[in-house]
Amino acid sequence: MSVDVVAPTRDRSALSLITAGILWGTGGLSGSILAREAHLAPLPVAAYRLLIGGGLAIALLAVSGGLRGLPRTRAALGRVLLTGGLLGFFQGSYFLAVQYISVSIATMATIGMLPVFVALGTVLRTRRRPDTATLTAIAGAVTGLILLTWSPNGVTTGWRLAAGVGFALLAAAGFATLTLLTTRVVEGLDPLRTTAFGMLTGGLLLMPIALTSGMSLPLRPATLATAAYLGSVPTAVAYTAYFRGLRTAAPIFAAIAALLEPLTAALLSVVVLGERLSVAGWCGAALLIVALGVSNRR
Repeated sequence: MSVDVVAPTRDRSALSLITAGILWGTGGLSGSILAREAHLAPLPVAAYRLLIGGGLAIALLAVSGGLRGLPRTRAALGRVLLTGGLLGFFQGSYFLAVQYISVSIATMATIGMLPVFVALGTVLRTRRRPDTATLTAIAGAVTGLILLTWSPNGVTTGWRLAAGVGFALLAAAGFATLTLLTTRVVEGLDPLRTTAFGMLTGGLLLMPIALTSGMSLPLRPATLATAAYLGSVPTAVAYTAYFRGLRTAAPIFAAIAALLEPLTAALLSVVVLGERLSVAGWCGAALLIVALGVSNRR
């Protein structure tokens, strides 16, 4: 009886996390389009992403009656502030990394180290060494990501490389912390509420820095549509799915599922932008999928 209950729950959690990873993959393309159309620097794009995503999620809560009976406990307030702070820290650190190194290297360092940091955090919390299947899944996922995104052409060197990788590692540590801490359910805070108020808080925290880079958004239909998509699908919807999946899934599977973001972005570049993926890239994509399957079975 317990197996019949646990298996569908695990499958739903896995589906939510996989959905989040795929939707995040569309965020890179839409974010780059918004930056090009509106002539925005990376940090304002990150701030707009969180502010629009949080605003849309709160509007959905208002329409559905989800704003009634909001918890006013210290635990709920602490979770919202923690989520917002970590989301802002993650987005800000990642886009600072992009300023120093290429997008592919920043993504590889950030997303590639995420399952490693989650595994280390899990070891510290549980005082148990990861099993062989988990370590194999992590190794396969990181190797697949390197094959998928690595490009030796035009790699930054010197202090810019060190700064970029440093910010990418900070981003990975921030998101790993978010993944580990939000697995604990706070009474009265469902995934949509966590997403709504966490994103709004994170966006407000980023605004002072983003304003120094300019946040003017041209009121053109195409630009507004791109901003709305960036804030809704790969942000509000994706993070709601991620937080929903974290309630019952293992954190390490959630971290590996996040690697679907660069995989989706790479496939979109092939389909939408006409770019070509090398043989190594296709092998890396296959390794990512296999690692995800191994982690889910485990």
